[in-house]
Parts: sequence; structure tokens; C-alpha cells
Amino acid sequence: MSIGFDEAVHGATLPLQVTSPGVCNTCHGSGAKPGTSPRRCPRCDGTGFVASNQGAFSFSEPCRDCRGTGQLIDDPCPECGGQGITNQTRTINVRIPSGVRDGAKLRLSGKGTPGTRGGPAGDLFVTVHVGKHTLFGRKGDDLTLTVPITYAEAALGATIRVPTLDGSVALKVPPGTPSGRTMRVRGRGVATKRGTGDLLVTVEVAVPQKLSHEEREALEKYASTVAADPRPQITVAVERGASHG
Repeated sequence: MSIGFDEAVHGATLPLQVTSPGVCNTCHGSGAKPGTSPRRCPRCDGTGFVASNQGAFSFSEPCRDCRGTGQLIDDPCPECGGQGITNQTRTINVRIPSGVRDGAKLRLSGKGTPGTRGGPAGDLFVTVHVGKHTLFGRKGDDLTLTVPITYAEAALGATIRVPTLDGSVALKVPPGTPSGRTMRVRGRGVATKRGTGDLLVTVEVAVPQKLSHEEREALEKYASTVAADPRPQITVAVERGASHG
């Protein structure tokens, strides 16, 4: 069953169409033609098993006449041929719990294949496939988000608004924040029975592809005023390599 990212986080009740064996609508699972009824098997007296002796040992085995059902059908149902089960298409409402993860298996009790001749039904296992979100990722119960910021915001610090699944929140970017730093917004992740995760925001400094004349002049002026070497170890290694060459 494929569901959306938001449905997996918040939970939902969704219809699922299933084509599978179901109780015959003509005989209602008895396997007998309408107006007739199965009769008790005289060989096993309705138990479905017969005793057998081999020397000093005694054991039970399924009755061959009724095939272990304990009943005989003289007039089988024309719809199911006496099995009490037909292939049917049905719609089942599946409750998706909040915080369900991709690949999780949900068990729906009594929604599987019915037992033979009115026997209890088995269970239906639904494997959940969660779709991708355009902005958010997921890591356990935490949500992940990548937000571009300008160089000025990274260097000087800023307060920006970032989206959440249910609105937005203010995020403080400290001065001197490096590109790739991840900051945690508590309680804005996925809510499950274990608790609520956090929102992990990774900021990346956006480098403009094109610059206006004024922007280029401003950057060149800034570059001429920067005295500190941002890569001293690399510079030393380059100088050593040049001297050896």
C-alpha cells in the first residue's frame, strides 16, 4: 500500500481494494446448496479425525471421507463448488498509525482468507510504502531539511523562518555558521508512541551563479580587505611542494 509522506507522519485511515478469497455470498460459507445443509460425517462422527491402531501404538488421522471437516455435503453450492469460498473484490479501511515507517507491515486481524466451510478467517498483512517529500527527509523519528542561506547570513548571523509539516518556525543562525552545519529544532519531528522527534535543519551557503556589477564590486572590495588565510595548512603544503620542486 503506497501512502504519502504527510499521511505516514500524521496517520490516516485509507481504503484498500483487495481481490482475494472471501466467504461465498450464495451459501454464506457452508459450502452447501441454498436450502440444504451439510450433514455430520458418520465415519468420524463429526470430529474430523479417526483413530488408527498399529501394533502397540494408537494415533488419530484426518478422516478420509470428510477430509477432516467433520461434515459431508450432498448438494454442493453451485457458486463455490462446496468450498464456501469465492474470489472477491472488497474494500477494506486500513488505519495507518502516525509515524509509520517505509516498509512497515500492518496486521489486520480477521481480514485474510476465510477458513473452509465457515471456518474463521486468517489475517491480512499490509506492507506500507511511504512516498518522498519535496522538502523533508526522515531519519528515525527526526525530520531533516536543507535550507540555503546567503554568505552574509552565515557570516553575520540571522534569524530565518523554516517550514515544518504543520507551519513554520523561527531558526537563529549564529554568526560565523559554516556551510553544512546542522541545527536541531526540538519537538518538530515525527510524533509516535515513543515520543516526538526533532527537526534537523542543515544550512548551506548559496553561491550565486551570476553577479551584477554592483555585487561584483562589493565582493572584490571585501576580498581586498580580508587578511586571514582560510586554508593555512594547505598553503604551507603547497609552499613545501614548490620548494621541493
